Amino acid sequence: MAEACRLILVGMMGSGKTTIGRLLSERIGWPYLDNDELLRRLVAATPRQIAARSGEERLRRSEAAALRLGLEQPPPCIIGAAAGTILDPASRRAIQACGLVVWLRATSTTLQQRAAGAAHRPWLDSHAAAWTRRAVEERYPLYGAVANHVVDVDRTAAEAAAVEIGEWLSSTHPECRISDRAAPNLPALV
Repeated sequence: MAEACRLILVGMMGSGKTTIGRLLSERIGWPYLDNDELLRRLVAATPRQIAARSGEERLRRSEAAALRLGLEQPPPCIIGAAAGTILDPASRRAIQACGLVVWLRATSTTLQQRAAGAAHRPWLDSHAAAWTRRAVEERYPLYGAVANHVVDVDRTAAEAAAVEIGEWLSSTHPECRISDRAAPNLPALV
């Protein structure tokens, strides 16, 4: 099952998708595709720029398009999905259909501490705590519904999370070959 040999990391902003995705890429030898990087390739803008110019709805549509672009890449690969893509039913179906889903779960307190002040997160500029609590309440059931594996990242170092995911993958999905070589971070898109 070649399609299953895509690993899709989901979770809120600040859960560590980019950091863990890159570490996991080095560990298992699969390329890592970050949704924000795919977004910049697709529309030549950052999430903050899109939100400022065109609003949140346009940002969500652009992030969904970037996710689809990532899911179209040949396996094996690791994809870090933008946090808000989980809100779109079509994106949720695509995430579930195109690979193995790992939810990087953290408490709202941890997420606030990690994500506060990030330049590419405009919705956290004011009322970050309230926004994060609402987003967690809305999104966590959706992340849970698509996840094949959950890693609680509150007290887990990024390196340990990458090890856990790699071990889970090799023990539960031996059909997904894990390489001993390091992978490039972002392959040429097909």
